[in-house]
Amino acid sequence: MSDSSSTSRTDVLRASPPMFDSRVLDALSRVHPLVPILIFVPAIVALMAWSVSQLSVLVAVALAVAGYALWTLFEYWLHRIVFHFEPEEGLGARMHWIIHGVHHDHPNDPLRLVMPPAVSVPLGALVFGVLYLVFGGRYSPALGAGFFAGYLAYDMTHYYLHHFRPRGRLGRMLRERHMRHHFQDETRGFGISAPYWDDIFGTSSRGGQGAADERPQRSG
Repeated sequence: MSDSSSTSRTDVLRASPPMFDSRVLDALSRVHPLVPILIFVPAIVALMAWSVSQLSVLVAVALAVAGYALWTLFEYWLHRIVFHFEPEEGLGARMHWIIHGVHHDHPNDPLRLVMPPAVSVPLGALVFGVLYLVFGGRYSPALGAGFFAGYLAYDMTHYYLHHFRPRGRLGRMLRERHMRHHFQDETRGFGISAPYWDDIFGTSSRGGQGAADERPQRSG
């Protein structure tokens, strides 16, 4: 492949095409990767403080771990069922492209690798509302803290895997699996921060030839 072709492919993968005619809506679809940290770290701290005001630290931590585990399942099934529900035409096809298709078309777009607050904040409020209704005010704060910590780990892991080249064994494994999902078989490898659910549910992307890989600009 010539250098010009390689550069062209790199440009396509890093492109950030407009998703909406409205400049405001389009701006809301792009977000710096530090934004989720600025929003969710204070929320996690506040929820854990709320929890330990009612429960022992040990119980609060145990509930937070359970909340994290709940997130990992949510991550897997959200990615598998919602993000990869692909109508062929009409409004459904348009919604799929906005929600996830654009990421597969331009996976290295640096401003569309974490969930925008216009989506993550309402979705997070909805999830916490459900937790509160099911578990009450005594147990839901720690569960919510663990759930949101899992979400934050997912968002940061996703960004890292696309823009850095991990050196550790775990990081290399996560990156290889996710690149296989992007460049070999998008019907496998739905767990990004928790790939063990792919092993459990039979959608693992392990094995086979080396994953096609658009190399990032930095190493880490």
